[in-house]
Amino acid sequence: MHKKMKGMVFSGIMENCTGTRKIAYVAIMTALCVVCNMFFEFKLAETQFSLTLFFSIFTGMVIGPVFGFVACFLGDLVGFLYNSGGYPYMPWIGLAMGVAALVSGLVMNGIKDKTDNTKFLKILIVCITTFLVCTVGINTTAFYFLYGKGVPYLVYAVTRIFVMGQIWNSILNYALLFICYPIMLAIIEQLRKRKKG
Repeated sequence: MHKKMKGMVFSGIMENCTGTRKIAYVAIMTALCVVCNMFFEFKLAETQFSLTLFFSIFTGMVIGPVFGFVACFLGDLVGFLYNSGGYPYMPWIGLAMGVAALVSGLVMNGIKDKTDNTKFLKILIVCITTFLVCTVGINTTAFYFLYGKGVPYLVYAVTRIFVMGQIWNSILNYALLFICYPIMLAIIEQLRKRKKG
């Protein structure tokens, strides 16, 4: 595979790994997504907070867009199968998580860093894209078809995002992403060194 295309499919950690090691990385990140789905959710007033967006973006950064998508989608599914809480399975949530990892992997691994500011610009691109595609495009649209009967889409979207507070959940995840980004880079660098060693 052409070197530029590798960055669009694999992360630097995954590109030269054996099949067994790739499976292990996907399994570890899937388990992290399952744990995130089960334990990193809380409700404050009417707003449901979750760190799944943060972990999905991190997963895409670590193992790349393709494997990140798989790990996040499976993480959501396995988390649901383990503890559904009596709710029906909503596959669009897993799809949104997978797409967040896909976007993150494509941007973070596919665009080369020219300066330190480029790294934070890439994070900003990931935040804007995942908010528009995953939060608004996938989740809000799917919930609209499920619950928004008789209400115009724009009214439902504004209500879900601003009145029900989904915007605050997104801001929490993105703020955490910017705060933890240097730590995340250090973790990724250690994984790359371990892979080479």
